[in-house]
Amino acid sequence: MKIICDRKQLVDAVLNVQRAVSSKSSVPALEGILIQTKENGIYLCGYDLELGMTTFLPAQIQETGSIVLSARLFGDIVRRLPADTVSLSVDEKNMAAIVSGPSEFSIVGIPAEEYPELPSISDELSVELPHGLLKSMIRQTLFAVSDSDAKPVHTGTLFELSESRLRLVSVDGYRLAVREEPVRCPKATTFVVPGKTLGEVMKLLGDGDETLTLQVGSRHILFQIGDYSLISRLLEGEFLDYNAAIPESSSTEIIVNTRTFIDSVERVSLLITDRLKSPVRCVFSEQSIKVSCATSIGRANDELSAAVSGDAVEMGFNNRYLLDALRNTECDEVKVQLNGALSPMKVLPKEGNSFLFLVLPVRLKNDVF
Repeated sequence: MKIICDRKQLVDAVLNVQRAVSSKSSVPALEGILIQTKENGIYLCGYDLELGMTTFLPAQIQETGSIVLSARLFGDIVRRLPADTVSLSVDEKNMAAIVSGPSEFSIVGIPAEEYPELPSISDELSVELPHGLLKSMIRQTLFAVSDSDAKPVHTGTLFELSESRLRLVSVDGYRLAVREEPVRCPKATTFVVPGKTLGEVMKLLGDGDETLTLQVGSRHILFQIGDYSLISRLLEGEFLDYNAAIPESSSTEIIVNTRTFIDSVERVSLLITDRLKSPVRCVFSEQSIKVSCATSIGRANDELSAAVSGDAVEMGFNNRYLLDALRNTECDEVKVQLNGALSPMKVLPKEGNSFLFLVLPVRLKNDVF
């Protein structure tokens, strides 16, 4: 095998594909990147048996072949090469020679035959979506994905597709995020995509209107994003009946500037550390929100104006969960709905229903600030 390609294009491809490679595996080939010659270019693949990423790179093919090279070492080498082009050649003993300008490296490769085959998708459902739309939907739900393996299905995001709508739902037992947009789909279906996969998808997505293709099979999903294909297993199990968790009514409604609310919660959170945990206390009444916090090192009080209608209510929240919900609204003003001190806070856009976030309250002690 012998190829010549552009160094910058190779660096970008290797750094992206590298993210799907196992850092430690009992199968040595899985710690590497598979490189195969194709017509007019090379195919690169990283795979950790759960998530696989492939891409195609234009290259001059002087001799066909394939090899698996250590992802970490190969990535480190190509990033530091001095010239604009890279030559990669592999001999019959699987020794790879990498040459760029005056720099030369020889590294040991692994035969491509030892690399596991990526899963294929059959009976797939295909949907096209704009990059910016899916990126926004993932960003506004990924924060609520569970990082606990107690219920593995909740370490992913539920995709609910109907013929006219796409809804994404994440839940971790303390908060819930729902995001929906009108989307055309051939048929209704539901599936759960791992949070890790969606994090990688988001890194490949732009903010524009270019389209990506999403193909769903019975056990896997394929995202086709520009020159990249990302295939992932789907999570199995029964996802929470999230509709039953959303309060139907509210006794208090608040319209508040999002940035002002975030700033206030961040200020009083300065007293909270990993060792000094304490809820942020919020009192919603009389056209204002009083925010306070007390730990063993001191206390903090703050106040911001807001349009409060309905019953006055005092509630406590985990500061990180409250801030995550507010930061991911992506709008200037939000509508907050409450139904007593023990019912979840509902965060909605001021107009419309594109997202809904729930944050469970923390039971407050009866101390007075």
